[in-house]
Amino acid sequence: MEFFGVPPDIFGVFPPFRYVLGHEAMKRMQTSNVLVSGLRGLGVEVAKNLVLGGVKSVTLHDPHPAAWADLASQFYLREEDVGRSRAEATLPRLAELNSYVAVSSTREPLSKELLGTFQVVVLTNSPLEEQLWVGDFCHDHGIKLVVADTRGLFGQLFCDFGDDMVVTDPNGEQPLSAMVSMVTKGCPGEVTCLDEARHGFETGDFVTFTEVEGMEELNRCGPVEIRPYTFSIGDTSGYGDYVRGGIVTQVKMPKHIHFKRLREALAEPEMMVTDFGKAERPSMLHWAWQGLHRFLRQHGRAPRPRHQGDAAEVVALTKEVAAGAELDEELVRELAFQATGDLAPVNAFIGGLAAQEVMKAVSGKFTPITQWLYFDALECLPEENRDTLLTEEQCRPRNSRYDGQIAVFGAELQAKLGAQKYFVVGAGAIGCELLKNFAMVGLGCGPEGSVTVTDMDTIEKSNLNRQFLFRPWDVTKLKSERAAAAAQEMNPALRVSSRTDRVGPDTERVYDDDFFEGLDGVANALDNVDARLYMDRRCVYYRKPLLESGTLGTKGNVQVVIPFLSESYSSSQDPPEKAIPICTLKNFPNAIEHTLQWARDEFEGLFKQPAENPLEVLEAVQRSLVSDRPRAWPDCVAWACRHWHRQYSNNIRQLLHNFPPGQKTNSGTLFWSGPKRCPHPLVFDPDNPLHLDYVVAAANLFAQSYGIAGSRDRAAVAELLRHVRVPPFAPKAGVRIHVSDQELQSANAALGTCHPQVLGTRCHLQAGAAVLHVTSGSCVTCERSALPRVTSVPMALCSRVSPCHLQTCPPRSGCSFTQSLRSLCHPRCPCCPQGFPWGSGCPHCPQPGDVSAAGAAGTGRPQLPWWPGARPPPRPVSPLGTEGHQGD
Repeated sequence: MEFFGVPPDIFGVFPPFRYVLGHEAMKRMQTSNVLVSGLRGLGVEVAKNLVLGGVKSVTLHDPHPAAWADLASQFYLREEDVGRSRAEATLPRLAELNSYVAVSSTREPLSKELLGTFQVVVLTNSPLEEQLWVGDFCHDHGIKLVVADTRGLFGQLFCDFGDDMVVTDPNGEQPLSAMVSMVTKGCPGEVTCLDEARHGFETGDFVTFTEVEGMEELNRCGPVEIRPYTFSIGDTSGYGDYVRGGIVTQVKMPKHIHFKRLREALAEPEMMVTDFGKAERPSMLHWAWQGLHRFLRQHGRAPRPRHQGDAAEVVALTKEVAAGAELDEELVRELAFQATGDLAPVNAFIGGLAAQEVMKAVSGKFTPITQWLYFDALECLPEENRDTLLTEEQCRPRNSRYDGQIAVFGAELQAKLGAQKYFVVGAGAIGCELLKNFAMVGLGCGPEGSVTVTDMDTIEKSNLNRQFLFRPWDVTKLKSERAAAAAQEMNPALRVSSRTDRVGPDTERVYDDDFFEGLDGVANALDNVDARLYMDRRCVYYRKPLLESGTLGTKGNVQVVIPFLSESYSSSQDPPEKAIPICTLKNFPNAIEHTLQWARDEFEGLFKQPAENPLEVLEAVQRSLVSDRPRAWPDCVAWACRHWHRQYSNNIRQLLHNFPPGQKTNSGTLFWSGPKRCPHPLVFDPDNPLHLDYVVAAANLFAQSYGIAGSRDRAAVAELLRHVRVPPFAPKAGVRIHVSDQELQSANAALGTCHPQVLGTRCHLQAGAAVLHVTSGSCVTCERSALPRVTSVPMALCSRVSPCHLQTCPPRSGCSFTQSLRSLCHPRCPCCPQGFPWGSGCPHCPQPGDVSAAGAAGTGRPQLPWWPGARPPPRPVSPLGTEGHQGD
């Protein structure tokens, strides 16, 4: 069965795209055919990203044979492929990335008949004349066009998505919402949000209102004019009087964008500035690139590296193009010097942007580039003695696979790269990209160089959508081993070794002084803050450069740590995340994130985390062995049904008993107002699919805890539910429900004074043949001949458990590696990086230890780590898990 027209298994392999783009955008991508013309390093980057992204088909077009120079950045070409068609040699390796995407190649020249079968056309490294006629045809026929090119440290990107492109979601963020505290009658009417909190809306946003009492006319959307805490919504003088309540929610309105065809955009460019420190460069590069195209057309070749005559001719041609404009001749000359350059990191950066623009074009999600983007990374060049270090002799071709890089940096730097010894920590998405770039540029490929990669994780099916070095047959194998092998296939000269030891205090005997002192740098490819901070401390201690990068969804960051020049990763901190009050979470949720966190806490409280105080331990053990202990599968179904009633009916009825809907506070305001939204108890219906799904899932989890065979037969479960007896609800007197966290803390403090009393006694709970003992300062122990997996846990563990946090890190390596080149050329701080808060792991999490549990009658006590009902202590979180999910 297909899900929204998409094969169901594709979401198992590519879940992050589903979460980031949504169902409708994924559906549109699944119907899009894309042509990628030009299969050098830039073209293969674009094609690789599109195949991983999950479009319907990708057609490769490149009539030219593979040349030795292509090996500089074309990671799917091998030395034996030289002389073969680039497209045909690349095809089988690209097709392995995603079996759901049809990958094909064509030898026929570009024609209108060929172009007319595609929704998007991508041109890479193509002449300007070809770009112009293809641009005219695509614009006239509603075909999206992306043009991309790279020359050494320079990059160019152009987008034409038609006269009227509709963007359904400009930023991809979740719609904002806020609670209303007051709406005035007037022209305009002023809306005030609760607690004077910033609502986060922007001028021009559209909103809708719900749950407004009194002024029901507000349940329509309209334009807003934003100020920090209030906003206007037009004339409300004819509406009813506002009484209370209301939620205002942002509505993503379609945005129409007009694109010029390429021919017009050349004369009247609209540019996106990516670096405001170089705000004047895009216009200079726009003219310089056209001058370079004129040189290519006249000579049939690119300017020679560091050739003064060729560079002077490019400057003269650029002046003809930009008649009357003031040019930065040095910038134009540098573009001419690097025209034959071919750098894998720059291709990775521009290729990633181009693929993103294709996805925007076909999905209608996220705001596209309008229309030109120019990029340069000239900071990578040496600042001092450049003319003596980068000469025509130093940069001339040497019939080497690194000629594209030598043309930019010279042979001397290439030799330095080959001798580098680098440590890559993590082999997930970023790790794969780093290893690919290292192999292409020749880092660690010399006789004295080396690259070491470590990752203790194994490959999972869900990794295949972004960790492109892995294939379906690699699932369950070690990431570090397979990534190292795949990178070495791209460049057999790469001296790479793999390890499976995680980095941390417990492996400092493995990664010792000799190991770190022998390194030239470290590249992090991690997914959590703790491991990043640990590696940062080690690099600061050993004075080693650190390349730190990470992404979250469509956002990414790169930080370069250079000893004595830039701040370390630990030097700065992000502001702490806003915590949700416990009472709000438990009794008064008012936002979707509250319900999500409540569901997570509910699951972990039932099946994962231990109780937090001795009284809860006793109650949990009593429930596990007496009141809730199941004997068979029907008992598990009955427990799940009663638990549903407790959570979604009885607890709500008790809450409404304590706080009736019309109750007022001492100040005379309604209790159920503002952030407190009055709940409504549910009525269980076995014929309701949602209710039945909950019971089936809960019953199976509960059965698994006791080693009882479960069942997913929904009809059988529904039949069992009809025989379950649920006691009628009767409100309990004297039950205190805390309204605020202050009340809860006061109650916990009072309860805490009773703990010594409880621990100072010896308590017996008789449960058939089971006897439970609680002794002062000791453990809860159980003696029985046949228990469901009951053990004992020291009381000290019960109040020391706190959840661990993982941070995911999908791919961003092009920028990171350009900074490593920069650090080799000249040691200067490239940026002011932002860090993350330090935490040395989970200081409150216990290390799993041995605890005693009763075994068979007359035998010793086997070592078991947990008991049902109280949940096991959490396992230590690996700092090298490279793909923990957080919106990747």
